[in-house]
Amino acid sequence: MKRKIMLLGSGELGKEFTIAAKRLGQSVVAVDSYNDAPAMQVTDLREVINMLDGNSLDRIVEKHKPDIIVPEIEAIRTERLYEYEQKGIQVVPSAKAANFTMNRKAIRDLASKELGIKTAGYLYASSLKQLQDSIKNIGLPCVIKPLMSSSGKGQTVIRSESEIESAWSNASSKGRGDFEEVIAEEFIKFKSEITLLTLTQKNGETLFCPPIGHRQERGDYQESWQPALISDEQLFSAQSMAKKVTDSLTGYGIWGVEFFLGEKEVYFSELSPRPHDTGMVTLSGTQNFNQFELHLRAILGLPVNEITLERSGASAVILSEKEISSQPEYTGIEEALKFKNSDVKIFGKPSAREYRRMGVALTWDEKDSGINEIRKRVKNIADCVKVNGNK
Repeated sequence: MKRKIMLLGSGELGKEFTIAAKRLGQSVVAVDSYNDAPAMQVTDLREVINMLDGNSLDRIVEKHKPDIIVPEIEAIRTERLYEYEQKGIQVVPSAKAANFTMNRKAIRDLASKELGIKTAGYLYASSLKQLQDSIKNIGLPCVIKPLMSSSGKGQTVIRSESEIESAWSNASSKGRGDFEEVIAEEFIKFKSEITLLTLTQKNGETLFCPPIGHRQERGDYQESWQPALISDEQLFSAQSMAKKVTDSLTGYGIWGVEFFLGEKEVYFSELSPRPHDTGMVTLSGTQNFNQFELHLRAILGLPVNEITLERSGASAVILSEKEISSQPEYTGIEEALKFKNSDVKIFGKPSAREYRRMGVALTWDEKDSGINEIRKRVKNIADCVKVNGNK
């Protein structure tokens, strides 16, 4: 059953996926744009290329002849994935899913226009003038985003017309890939945000993980907790939307489907066809299988009969406060681990910059424990750990 898996993108999510893959005897080739990326530290082989260069992708696929290609990031020449799929290589979840979800335009139009799923109002703009006109229709406040980005890069909430030009500059300069358009999105007055990890299987039914609550700053995940407290009606609505969009995109694996929750409303926000950063909380043992184990089992066609909540848990990111060119060091781990039910995962990134995610703190408790107390504890654990330059 040993398969050769090529991982396109080798960050912290890829590292945990690789660990899961190695535990089931798989071979992994880690690919990224820089050397010694986190997943490369635990894989059999590595390649450093520009993944937006289709010829470079062709070269390493021909060299390693993988059975399975697993994209971990958006910045990939995804058109090539269709060709690999046609040649018999399994693309995860599918070439269509990877191509559609790499930019907000394709996935938003699929959800809203084709599938009739409820989303925030939105318009596209390929120039400052178009953006100004779009905002007149969308209204203020609104959110400006690149069509392709991750970790909140290039996102701006604008509340006055004087902020439009800087928002355009921010979004158009920080997007990934070849996309020159930006998206102007209605500002939803939501009560909370959730991620619904959704598992699609080759020979089994679509399953859902218990909902994960999360909080963001600068458009990037800061903490997550599981389970999120939402009504049965909202959960059913979110599950229905998630199944509808994942069925349309096709393929097998874990999907991170994000929603905004109002008083009663549920709005589809975004979707990632891979493990999700907010799903790091599953490393605290909240489920019978963490998100990386689920992803691997679905990819290999191994059965998952059910996903159960084992305990409550929370995660909080460990951020760098400054730029560190090489070999960051960490202090405070001993203090962090003095807390009840505590764990710390250091990602092993070879350099740091301000606000870069360098690790994650985890904690957990019984299923009926108060989630707010768990969230406070994980924040205290994360605050203990400091990222420093080497001496």
